[in-house]
Amino acid sequence: QLQLVESGGGLVQPGGSLRLSCAASGSTLNYYAITWFRQAPGKEREGVACINNRWGSTNYADSVKGRFTISRDNGKTTVYLQMNSLKPEDTAAYYCAATPVFVSQCFLSDLGYDYWGQGTQITVSS
Repeated sequence: QLQLVESGGGLVQPGGSLRLSCAASGSTLNYYAITWFRQAPGKEREGVACINNRWGSTNYADSVKGRFTISRDNGKTTVYLQMNSLKPEDTAAYYCAATPVFVSQCFLSDLGYDYWGQGTQITVSS
């Protein structure tokens, strides 16, 4: 059974950087796509970045494009989200989720994601 654990959240000033990690256990991520989602109080869950570990493709929400970078380790057991130039509107609980992949892309919709981490809080504030 695949399990995911996020880490790396915290409080950061606007313009700062953080790196989130999504560590997998119970399976490698070779045939999964990992998406980072976030949810702020009173707002809908939003997919911000995804990586297709089988094909290496990535996808980003417009709101984070150019500021966030998703990557994986060579062992394909950990996926990272490097977040730069953070803004107060990036404040949210961040979750990683996994779904098996059968195509070369990955998607930011939360449909079909069976495996979720517990979440980590990011607060961007001065």
